[in-house]
Amino acid sequence: MLAVGDKTNLSFFMRKPCLLFDSSIVHMLICAKINALMIDQLMPIQMFFLSAVRKLRSAVISAFALLCFISLPVYAQQQTDSKDVPSVVQPGAPGQSTKILPSSTRAKLPPRSLKDVEFMQGMFMHHAQAVEMTALIEERTENKELRLLGARISQSQSDEINFMKRWLASRNQSLSMPMPEMKGMDMSGMDMSGHKDHQMLMPGMLTKKQMDALAKAKGAEFDRLFLNGMIQHHKGALIMVRELFETSGAGQDAEVFNFTTDVDSGQRAEIRIMQNMLGEKPSEEK
Repeated sequence: MLAVGDKTNLSFFMRKPCLLFDSSIVHMLICAKINALMIDQLMPIQMFFLSAVRKLRSAVISAFALLCFISLPVYAQQQTDSKDVPSVVQPGAPGQSTKILPSSTRAKLPPRSLKDVEFMQGMFMHHAQAVEMTALIEERTENKELRLLGARISQSQSDEINFMKRWLASRNQSLSMPMPEMKGMDMSGMDMSGHKDHQMLMPGMLTKKQMDALAKAKGAEFDRLFLNGMIQHHKGALIMVRELFETSGAGQDAEVFNFTTDVDSGQRAEIRIMQNMLGEKPSEEK
């Protein structure tokens, strides 16, 4: 309604009395005043609803983002599972094509080879004699070059002996090879000591006679016998490595493979060194 107490409005009508009776103007003024009052009263309500709408929209966006974050890995996994595409590629052998294997494929260790075990047992004994030979150097020669070589051989082969011990122990194998049984023969009254020593010699190993001669020698004679004997010994180790890889299914164990390749390359190098010390022309061992 018209605010009669408003002096500004009253003075206006007093100056223009004819307007007091203009119903349209009165109606407009009343509506304008009501609108102003309604706007003033509704403004806080409108602001409250706007704030609530903003908060609700923010909550909806956050919930949607969280739902996407949780669902994405599940969706990706479902897509991966649904495709069922093999992801493992197995290169083929020379002349053979490559194979595509299922993603569930797992690597398989090669079956245990009896030849691997026999090789380690034989090389253990082979190395033990080499260390025994180097132990003779200190009291029998003053040759500095030979002393250095002996220390190198002793250290490397002692380390390899420790490796072979661990390898055999982890597979519950003994350090020595079992003696072959001869069925149907009564050997209770026979002296097999000499035969046993002969049977247990690995390729290149020095006989008892050679070891006795080496132990009795001194000076230049010892140097010559030692170098010739160790060259023979090293060549025997190369034969053992070659025979291992010539056996079907042997040498496939990763540790055996790495060990044997180290033995092969190391002993070839030492053979050339010893041949030079003897004044011989180094030869390439097969």
